[in-house]
Amino acid sequence: MRRTFGLYGALLLLLQGVIACGPAQQPAKEQVKPLQATKAGVAADNLVVVFGDSLYAGYKLGPKEGFAPQLQAGLQADGLSVRVHNAGVSGDTSDAGRIRLNFVLDNLGRKPDLLLLGLGGNDMLRGIKPAETKANLSAMLDELKRRGIPVILTGILASPNMGPDYADAFNPVFPTLAKQYGAPLYPFFLQGVVADKALMLGDDIHPNAKGVAVIVKGIEPMVTAALRAKK
Repeated sequence: MRRTFGLYGALLLLLQGVIACGPAQQPAKEQVKPLQATKAGVAADNLVVVFGDSLYAGYKLGPKEGFAPQLQAGLQADGLSVRVHNAGVSGDTSDAGRIRLNFVLDNLGRKPDLLLLGLGGNDMLRGIKPAETKANLSAMLDELKRRGIPVILTGILASPNMGPDYADAFNPVFPTLAKQYGAPLYPFFLQGVVADKALMLGDDIHPNAKGVAVIVKGIEPMVTAALRAKK
């Protein structure tokens, strides 16, 4: 784990000045695609929304290579009738996500059966105060609770180059909120991927298609369990 964090810190240090996840988009400009059927024109029984930043959005990946399409394919292979809606936006901070959450949910056409929430990485890259990240995530979790939408929270870890004080404040944000809201937590979205160049894009911060497959393999059991628990 120490080796993983060391490489993680070195990679993120290179990106501190440029923020590799790209510019945030405003909710007024975001276009929510209509829900699609899964097979033979029959709508899926379950709707899963993945709501995050470029790690969710499928940065520089093909239409079937990103997190949402690979998760959908895996869940369907397990026998679930499911549609995974990609609500990832490259560059999103937790504040940008908080602002656009209601816009996304209101334009889906139906209430999701599950939402995966994965924001905070860009906050960390920009050195945003962890208390602000926590407050924004908490506001989103409050809204999802109000709407009766179950949540899986996927976390990120502070790069060591941010310093121990920042890490001590940032790293507990996700487990604390998961406990507070009773949400399942996948502690580190890039676990098993970030230290392996064969699983990363050339920028050494975003996973390639093989890396996404590793991530999906780790998260999919939690998603399956959450969906089947609703039956």
